[in-house]
Order: sequence, then C-alpha cells, then structure tokens
Amino acid sequence: MTTLSIFDFSQPDEAKKVTDDSSEIRALLAEQSVRFEQWPTKDLPDDASQDEILEAYREEVESLKAECGFQTADVVSLNPDHPHKEAFRQKFLDEHTHSEDEVRFFVRGQGLFYLHFGDQVFSVLCEKNDLISVPDGTRHWFDMGPEPRFTCIRLFTNPEGWVADFTGDDIASRLPRYEAMVGGA
Repeated sequence: MTTLSIFDFSQPDEAKKVTDDSSEIRALLAEQSVRFEQWPTKDLPDDASQDEILEAYREEVESLKAECGFQTADVVSLNPDHPHKEAFRQKFLDEHTHSEDEVRFFVRGQGLFYLHFGDQVFSVLCEKNDLISVPDGTRHWFDMGPEPRFTCIRLFTNPEGWVADFTGDDIASRLPRYEAMVGGA
C-alpha cells in the first residue's frame, strides 16, 4: 500500500504516517510541489519488454510529454537476482538533485523516494500504478531495498537521461532505510 511518512528533525524517531488515503498523500505532496497520481492498472506479464510497457501506457506517457515537455521515456527494471543490484542501490542512496523533474511511474513492484524539504523528509513508498514527479532542484534519494523488485517508466527532458548532482549531505544515512520502513526485503 502506498505510504507517506513525514520525518521532522525535531523528532527524528517519530514519523507521521499516511497510508489509507491516497487523496491525503496527494495533497500533502502537492503542498511541496510534488506531483503524485495513480494510473489505471494495465494487465502486463512480469517479463513484458520495454516496448510492450511503453505501448501499454502510450496515452499516459504522451499526455505527460505534451504537458511537461519531456523528450524521452524509457523503462528501468530490477529484480533480486540482478548481479549488480547492490551497486545500483548504492548509486541512488545518497542525497542528490537534478536539473529536471524526476518522474517515475511504477509498472510493478515498489521503492522508497525520500524528499528533503527544510527540516522535514517525506518518505514515499511508491507501488504499482503510482506516478511521482519530484521537481527539479529538490533534494532527494531513492531506496529500492536489498532485494529490489520493480519496473518503472522514466520520463526525461534531458536526452542524456538520469544526471545527478550529489549534495554531500549525509542525511540519507541518518534516516531509516527501506528494510526498516517496509519490513524486510
């Protein structure tokens, strides 16, 4: 279930959690200029190709491209048996920003986006059918967990794809990781 946990640095061990109401999650994220939507389910096999996935969500992707000026879309997928899963996890675990919005639509599986706003961090457990758009310049990181299982459509305005500017802040190491937030792998 999609979950939003809000950590306040004045009480870092206590997070406010919102799990039952996607409209409340959407509203709280919108206050921070984060777009959150849930798209209708498409029936796809677990081993669907990038082309099959992009075709299944063609209308939604084209609509976002037209609305937001995205130039490209691709699909990223990771499974627990991937030989480089730990390296991929580490790549995204440090706080960073981008010069464009980071947009992910979860076709299957789940992952945690951590969004740093002033004295708060919003941790969003995104699952199948969740779309999140993190505004450019927003300090954030992503945790796919030690046994990742997800497939996401990514949209970019920069044809080079994912380009990060790491902040050097160790905040990501001071908050609970995927295992603590989700409960295991």
